[in-house]
Amino acid sequence: MVASAGRITLWGIEVFLATADEGSISAAARRLEASPSAVSQQLSNLETALNSILLNRTARPVTLTPSGEIFRKRAQVILNEATQARAELANSDMSALTRFRLGMIEDFDADVTPRLLSDVSGTLTGCQFLLETGASHRLYDLLDSRALDVIVAADMGAIADWMEVHPLMVEPFVAAVPKGAVDAKADVLEQLKSLPLIQYTQRHHMGRQIAAHLARQNLTLSHRFELDSYHAIMAMVAAKAGWTILTPLGYLRARRFHDVVELIELPFDPLTRSISLIARRDVLQDMPQDIAVRLRLLLQEIIVDPAIKALPWIAKNLRVL
Repeated sequence: MVASAGRITLWGIEVFLATADEGSISAAARRLEASPSAVSQQLSNLETALNSILLNRTARPVTLTPSGEIFRKRAQVILNEATQARAELANSDMSALTRFRLGMIEDFDADVTPRLLSDVSGTLTGCQFLLETGASHRLYDLLDSRALDVIVAADMGAIADWMEVHPLMVEPFVAAVPKGAVDAKADVLEQLKSLPLIQYTQRHHMGRQIAAHLARQNLTLSHRFELDSYHAIMAMVAAKAGWTILTPLGYLRARRFHDVVELIELPFDPLTRSISLIARRDVLQDMPQDIAVRLRLLLQEIIVDPAIKALPWIAKNLRVL
């Protein structure tokens, strides 16, 4: 039921914050799974209730007016308090939670995420699950803007006071090469230098992390391609167009190339990354910790144990935390 004009509603506040974050009514509508006309109407109702214009809707992107800037601070507090109230009311009976918004890195979307959702849904029987998959930096932005409740993402080195962090696993970066292209008994680095490096995009944190590590090693490697898809990168390695640096999770996502691509240790100083579950502190009570416990069990079963069985040398740097 649409609230009548003149009333300030939580839905209107959520619509306002989503529009302010996205800079677009249509983008806010997609995020909230509502129609653009419904979003526009809620914004009009809210402005009428406050007797103030909050948004410059004719601007591209949509921008906040001075009044909108003032109200945004209050709106975020109101919405956060409402979220915490729902969590506290549901805390004694987790099945009372009605909506859970989860963000997961793409590395987990094929195996881990379906198992986790199936597991958690057995406890939260009346809950609607909203899943967002994407790069770690995007998930952090969505958590910061309150568009997500919990995210599972790679650590990016900056932890804010409002974050509740549960470490999940650490994994090494490895080299993926065409099968048979590298002789392990010879100088591996010199052999790799003779092949083009197919880089993971530096638009993402992981690509920048790899590039920074190579710079620390004083390594300049020839490359012609910089891609943002594990499958595309692995396909090019399989076609003997070059080699790449990625993580075991990235390798596992492209299973159809495993017969023609092999993993080897980096022939220089090791590099690892950590993956954690992050939520807003003191909002969802014990729920983030409970999900982290479930995830660690799944990661051990689905990722770590099979990887170590296939590649025993990886055990020293691949583990659940």
